[in-house]
Amino acid sequence: MEKLNWQKSSYSGDAADCVEIASDGDSIHIRESDEPAIAVTTTKAKLATWLQAAKTGEFDHLTH
Repeated sequence: MEKLNWQKSSYSGDAADCVEIASDGDSIHIRESDEPAIAVTTTKAKLATWLQAAKTGEFDHLTH
């Protein structure tokens, strides 16, 4: 994996431990900032599908 431009959410504020995301062509990489060597990789299309489901509340039960 080449050097990626990792981005965290502005909602994370000054938190040191957060989820970061980076893109590389059609690949999307997701990692926790406190474990940067471990990343999950998916495609833009699969992430878009997951985000749409999250926006409709499909995963809300996991955070309560």
